[in-house]
Amino acid sequence: MSEGDGVLKQLVEQFARLPGIGMKSAERLAYHLLKVPGEEALTLAEAIRRVAEDLRRCDNCFNISEEILCDICSDDSRDRSVVCVVEQPKDLQALESSGVFRGLYHVLGGSFSPLEERGPDSLALDRLRERVEKEGVVEVILATNPDFEGDGTALLVQERLATTDAIVSRLARGIPSGGQIEYMNQSILRDALEGRSSLKGDTADDARRAP
Repeated sequence: MSEGDGVLKQLVEQFARLPGIGMKSAERLAYHLLKVPGEEALTLAEAIRRVAEDLRRCDNCFNISEEILCDICSDDSRDRSVVCVVEQPKDLQALESSGVFRGLYHVLGGSFSPLEERGPDSLALDRLRERVEKEGVVEVILATNPDFEGDGTALLVQERLATTDAIVSRLARGIPSGGQIEYMNQSILRDALEGRSSLKGDTADDARRAP
């Protein structure tokens, strides 16, 4: 095997490690890079380098950010009395693209799944409770995925916030059970956000009208 074959094989193996990419797809990607102009391939390599070296987690909400605070947390125009809880940054981006929600977010970093050894300690629950207690949060919207793990995660969050004063609501079931938030279109996400219901018996509007 020549040196070039070894480099190509290594590239194929790295592509094949990506989620949803099998060996055949990895080979197609690798051979595609051989055909594109060198500048285009290097631009891709630079983007990958920047992801590895320049991105971090927001200190406040754990969203992906280039700075200590993400663009959303540092935006003074956002409603800081409402926090939307999601499993992953990709869910945050999907909800943000709906253009409806103007509050803040909290990224748990995963879902509750004992079978896969993802327990409460693997989620950013303590930081969420701290934010609710110290930042004057009136409502927490649970935007976990509408599947078995998402429902378990929502219950865990609800229990963790049970002794706080915040209203805990959940996205309306305009999102189909078993679906993934990142794949929902904007109209479905808009309806889900606007039609959310409380899990404590009160509505968010009730909380806002209270003296």
